Amino acid sequence: MFRRLESVIQKFQMLEENLGDPVLLSNQRDYQQVAKERAELAPIAEKYGRYKKLKEQLQENQTLFEREEDPEMREMIRDEIASLKDQLDATENELKIMLAPKDPNDDRNVILEIRAGTGGEEAALFVADLFRMYSRYAEMRRWKVEILDSNPTGIGGFKEIIASINGKAAYSRLKFERGVHRVQRVPATESQGRIHTSAVTVAVLPEAEEVDVFIDPNDIRVDVFRSSGPGGQSVNTTDSAIRITHIPSGLVVICQDEKSQHKNKAKALKVLRARLLDSMQREQDAKIAQDRKSQVGTGDRSERIRTYNFPQNRISDHRINLTLYKLDVILTGLMDELIEPLNTYFQSEALKGSA
Repeated sequence: MFRRLESVIQKFQMLEENLGDPVLLSNQRDYQQVAKERAELAPIAEKYGRYKKLKEQLQENQTLFEREEDPEMREMIRDEIASLKDQLDATENELKIMLAPKDPNDDRNVILEIRAGTGGEEAALFVADLFRMYSRYAEMRRWKVEILDSNPTGIGGFKEIIASINGKAAYSRLKFERGVHRVQRVPATESQGRIHTSAVTVAVLPEAEEVDVFIDPNDIRVDVFRSSGPGGQSVNTTDSAIRITHIPSGLVVICQDEKSQHKNKAKALKVLRARLLDSMQREQDAKIAQDRKSQVGTGDRSERIRTYNFPQNRISDHRINLTLYKLDVILTGLMDELIEPLNTYFQSEALKGSA
């Protein structure tokens, strides 16, 4: 690890020197590329600088402890040594995580798909609850949320809702939300007060650019039809809804939220590209993974990842055995107490895999 760190520091110092080169300054494109690389390495360089400083302080205190004869002073130095060792271990772990292989999709925007599973209308209502939660989380992080397609029910729920979330590192924060989310609560329509269990599936796809996934126009079939479901004026009176079928894969995307065929088609293609990219990456991951153990906790949609228990105000993430009794708070969008431990866990797993 330390050989890699020294290599990173050397590259960081070289990039800093290059930024002062007049020739580079005259070429804005190259300058911005070097500045970006330098910015990516800066946190590691800063953290490693702290690590080396802590190590020097530890060595100094150990030397002082050996020379000191006063019992009270020795006790104070001993406490300082213990504190420095803890800080050193914590900083070393942080450096390991920072050096772990980075997901190339982490900086991408997100296509979020939430669908009702078992549970009928209650599951559809929970789709709306989850969408509000993610929307509020996005709002707190100043991300932009745009609904691409939705299939609302009559009492405020959704059979499914698809949205794009655009913002800095959106995928890195939300990628571990994919999977089956289970809800346990008493439905408003339940007269006996019995708790019902429903399920919702969440898919989090990295948004794909046209350069990432080429879609041959000859490989798709585009059907135009009249929008259905509740809506405003003209939503049900014009043939504006779009269905795109990707013939080679069999994937079908429908968008009908906009009154314009052109806008619905653009949104449908955005979703199709994201699904195709996700499919390609899953195939690649399947080839790399030789056994089930290497795939545990990948966030596959077939996995039940989380339970939301309303009577107990409890939310449990089954992948990391995390339970919090603040479901009401988390549903308002304050999700970091869930997301941070998940990111830390999966970063640690990635580090083990690269060791």
